[in-house]
Amino acid sequence: MRAAARRGWDDQQVSETDHFTTHRNLLFTVSYEMLGSAADAEDVLQEVWLRWADVVVDEVRDPRAYLVRMTTRLSLNRLRTLARRREDYVGTWLPEPVLTAPDVAQDVELADSVSTAMLLVLETLPPTERAVFVLREVFDVPYAEIAEAVEKSEPAVRQIASRARAHVADKRPRASVSAAERDAVIERFRAATETGDLQGLMDVLAPDVVLMTDGGGKVKAALNPIFGREKVFRFLTAVAPEALELEPVWLNGSPAIQFVVAGHRDGVGTMLVEDGVVTQLFLVRNPDKLGSVAGGEVPLSRL
Repeated sequence: MRAAARRGWDDQQVSETDHFTTHRNLLFTVSYEMLGSAADAEDVLQEVWLRWADVVVDEVRDPRAYLVRMTTRLSLNRLRTLARRREDYVGTWLPEPVLTAPDVAQDVELADSVSTAMLLVLETLPPTERAVFVLREVFDVPYAEIAEAVEKSEPAVRQIASRARAHVADKRPRASVSAAERDAVIERFRAATETGDLQGLMDVLAPDVVLMTDGGGKVKAALNPIFGREKVFRFLTAVAPEALELEPVWLNGSPAIQFVVAGHRDGVGTMLVEDGVVTQLFLVRNPDKLGSVAGGEVPLSRL
């Protein structure tokens, strides 16, 4: 009898584990898009797993929807806490970059939704609007399920989704470029910077380019955004050390650059390319935000 009971408990554990493992990449992506932090998303998933382990799986009609709902609620709680912390953040706050495989870019909608530029747009939304937008526009979750996740009525969620959609449409980059054009521009930037081709660097920057650097008060970085090609150019040429090496990497579904100084990772750079030039440049040097890059590829998924 004890053996039978034990087998039943083991079967339930296997079932719980299988469900969680099957949907883990999706849950991480949901949480990451809501929080802009891989470390916090991992903490959320740890809490989701602990709570899921106490659930009687056979009584759950739709494990995927249940796990997404749980992840959303816990991410919302953490997002509100993080909003208060970011008020005291030193300098410009940028999302934590994650190392991704090149094939993530094949899912254009997913790659766009986790880009630094889009995550910064999402950061301007109130927590509930951000959750509703992410669930509906990125993951196509039905309104009824979103209503359960954010504990609102379905009509209210539809209104929130409409408001969030309009806000994002107003702030997101309007111009689109092919992946080949984007990759070529980023490579031109990398080559010009590494070889000291000053004219080449100037040519790849848009006249109204914006540079944002995130040091988090831990390392040197510009405290405020820098506007305009001349100022950005002067900043980049002034701070670049002689021993700088630029290594190509894939971050957040797009090609990017890793900065290596004397063999040590010093930061990473992602950029927005429009009309054949770089219009936004994001440099993350805060060592607390480089852990995911060092830890290997992060599997993102909308499935």
